Amino acid sequence: MSDDQQAEIERLRAENERLKRNQHAKLAMKVSEKGALSVYGMGRFPVTLYKEQWLRLLAMAEEIKTFIETHGDKLKSKE
Repeated sequence: MSDDQQAEIERLRAENERLKRNQHAKLAMKVSEKGALSVYGMGRFPVTLYKEQWLRLLAMAEEIKTFIETHGDKLKSKE
């Protein structure tokens, strides 16, 4: 393998790592074709729910946080 090829591989690896780090920090939203709200950046696929579903979920935010704190030892972290 030539020095140019090796340098290109190293550059691409560094760029790949940079993109992976940025992926965790950035969330994006979009209205889907069917009129639902899709949130990108949580995982491999977007989280897509309709307006009423998001509102129900957001209304439970404190309950979800409490559940996570209570069951934290049983829940896995992706990071």
